[in-house]
Amino acid sequence: MARNTKIHIARIIAPVWYVSAAWLALALLAQACVMHLFVIRNVEPSLVLVAVVWYAIRVEPWRAAAYGCAGGIVEDLLSYHTGGAWTISTTAVALVASVISRGFFADSIPLVATFAFVATLVRQLIFWVTMGFEGYPSGLGMIHFHEALFEALLNAAVMMLVMLAARRFDSRYA
Repeated sequence: MARNTKIHIARIIAPVWYVSAAWLALALLAQACVMHLFVIRNVEPSLVLVAVVWYAIRVEPWRAAAYGCAGGIVEDLLSYHTGGAWTISTTAVALVASVISRGFFADSIPLVATFAFVATLVRQLIFWVTMGFEGYPSGLGMIHFHEALFEALLNAAVMMLVMLAARRFDSRYA
């Protein structure tokens, strides 16, 4: 009998693709039409990022990258003059989230909220670096950094609410 030295960490299964696509579409629709009503200090939480991170920590890296790329493309289509910055940043965050999530449980609220916080900061960093390559002036960097920190807090709070709501309707936690 051969020894298998690889340790297999079982993933939490994400919903089927059409349910996940519906959640992403709902997040994109809410982001474009409703979330501007919930702006706090000139910052709104990103439901798209929350949906992408929630999905990415549950699936393989290639699926996470495809999901993040789809969300980023639609965000770029709905945004003015971003030139693919949301696509690049959201895809990168989804890929990193999926790879890193192999080492922790995807149903741990503090871990996932912390990851949403860090993912927001990384996404904003990649977004603004990409925008800088496209010619965006870098003089407003400190304002965008403060907004990114506050958005990270809001996204972590939204992630916690989403996970608590999911636990409420999931039979495994009853």
